[in-house]
Amino acid sequence: MRGRRRTPAEPAAVWQTASVLLRYPDDALYSFTPELREVAARLPDASGRPFTRFLDHLAATPSAELAAAYVETFDHRKRGCLYLTYYAYGDTRKRGMALLRFQHAYRIAGFVFSAEEIADFLPAVLEFAALDRAGRTLLLEQRAGLELLRGYLAETASPWADVLDGVHAALPPLTERAREAALRLAASGPPEEEVGLPGYGPEAAALAAPSSTRGASL
Repeated sequence: MRGRRRTPAEPAAVWQTASVLLRYPDDALYSFTPELREVAARLPDASGRPFTRFLDHLAATPSAELAAAYVETFDHRKRGCLYLTYYAYGDTRKRGMALLRFQHAYRIAGFVFSAEEIADFLPAVLEFAALDRAGRTLLLEQRAGLELLRGYLAETASPWADVLDGVHAALPPLTERAREAALRLAASGPPEEEVGLPGYGPEAAALAAPSSTRGASL
């Protein structure tokens, strides 16, 4: 994604760092580890410590192993989807409309996507939130899906749960409305999962707990 660049400040620095950590773990990510550690050390502990734990895991895990875990976590599990509007709309026409709104917000802010990117991809949304207020609005609007993803990663003991915890710590407290929306999604799943498929299950109970508690495979 290309566009106007500004030096990120807290919590924008949290979202910018998480944007990098949630991308596919290729050689470039490994090469950025020293710089990412320096950034994490300057962040508030609630975000910096979980980011550092993830970076420790990154350093201790062969790149091929972590890459395979990434694909298994985010590409082979619907509950691990990194495309935020999927949680609320599934693969319905309404999701297409939601994506158009994302694209419009990026365009107005001066950002340009490459052909292979989709506007609701969480790392891209986090980068946008770090650089523009409109991105923060989009991130908060998708809070229910974000919390479901966080819960799923915690439930499966994924190393990326630490990254979502760091993001969560930099967001406003979860509102009752967002919690209720997350509970509804946890119970029913995305709209296309209406026949013969379960809802999200165990993380529903976690979402009912205080927002400071880590919540959440097909």
